[in-house]
Amino acid sequence: MKTSNNQPMCGRDMNAATLDLMLKMRLYGMRDAFTASLNSTFAENMTPDAFVASLVSSEWDYRNDKMIARLTKLADFRYNANIEDVDYKMARGLDRNQIERLATMDFIREDQNVIITGPSGVGKSWFATAYGRKACEIGIKTLYANTQKLMNKLKGAKTRGTYEQEMKKMEKVQLLILDDLFLIGLDAKERAILMDIVEDRHGRKSMILTSQVPVSGWYEAIGDPTIADAILDRIVHTAHQIELYGDSLRKVNK
Repeated sequence: MKTSNNQPMCGRDMNAATLDLMLKMRLYGMRDAFTASLNSTFAENMTPDAFVASLVSSEWDYRNDKMIARLTKLADFRYNANIEDVDYKMARGLDRNQIERLATMDFIREDQNVIITGPSGVGKSWFATAYGRKACEIGIKTLYANTQKLMNKLKGAKTRGTYEQEMKKMEKVQLLILDDLFLIGLDAKERAILMDIVEDRHGRKSMILTSQVPVSGWYEAIGDPTIADAILDRIVHTAHQIELYGDSLRKVNK
């Protein structure tokens, strides 16, 4: 590399110019790795191709970490949970093979749903969040929502005339987590909203649904027989079901 007056650059000037170009090109991971290499003996015994590979790998890791952080923030998870931290020693009805199989995220690739039921405190929301975080780690756009809060938000959107815009936002999410479904009985407007959500995602996008109400009680919880038939036909029959039992972990961990 040469300067503007055709004089060769010294090593320090060349490195400074390289770092400046990396910054302008937003190659932040690569820039950090190159900077570190200048202040250590890291690259001394590396071949040129190995050094380049190391820089590219650093840039990839940087971008991947940023993507995960961005998706995790957008998901708005309520809990900090990771599927690798599952405690299988506690009697909760866990099928380790099923838990680990779902962690591959194949159910999302196949546009399937997961239903997690059980009494309060057994870990339904924790598992839903853990799967959501795993989805974010592989680049899947995810949204966590408390069902009742979401219903209130969407009913307000209907009043303001922004309902379609809110629904379109949710359509872009590959994995939608509806937590605490049927904790409060649905009114007529909420039944219609749930039907819209289910219909929009059926066969196209995945959901994780958690509920204290066992699946056998969902028909009654929905309230309207016609809507109940339509909703359950779309989300239950081909869903992966995890049914938890046992004492509340909140009590156990006190």
